[in-house]
Amino acid sequence: MTPGLREALQRELESAGRNEAAGDLSGAFAHLERAHILSQRYTLIHAAVHLRMLRIGWRRRDAREVFGQTTRSIAALLFSRLWVPLGNTGGANVSALRPMPLPVDLKALLERGDS
Repeated sequence: MTPGLREALQRELESAGRNEAAGDLSGAFAHLERAHILSQRYTLIHAAVHLRMLRIGWRRRDAREVFGQTTRSIAALLFSRLWVPLGNTGGANVSALRPMPLPVDLKALLERGDS
């Protein structure tokens, strides 16, 4: 992982942590979605992001998210090196196989070769 990508990912994870600690679970999840996009090609980090999404789902008492993140965590460990749907935000509200448009700032980062 390049330094630029590592820094962007770290910012998203730290922001998610601050929002979660403040009780802003929606804000935390939004940052985890961005972290998911950045981490998709890195198996262990990708799975760790899904586990943090699982925790948010648990705290929200959202059974759909808990189930979705449980299966996505396992899939991240098994398939991240083979194929990932670029831009997918990782939440249970979208198909785990659906590529999605990249946010402009993340697209610029990923296209610079920082992935």
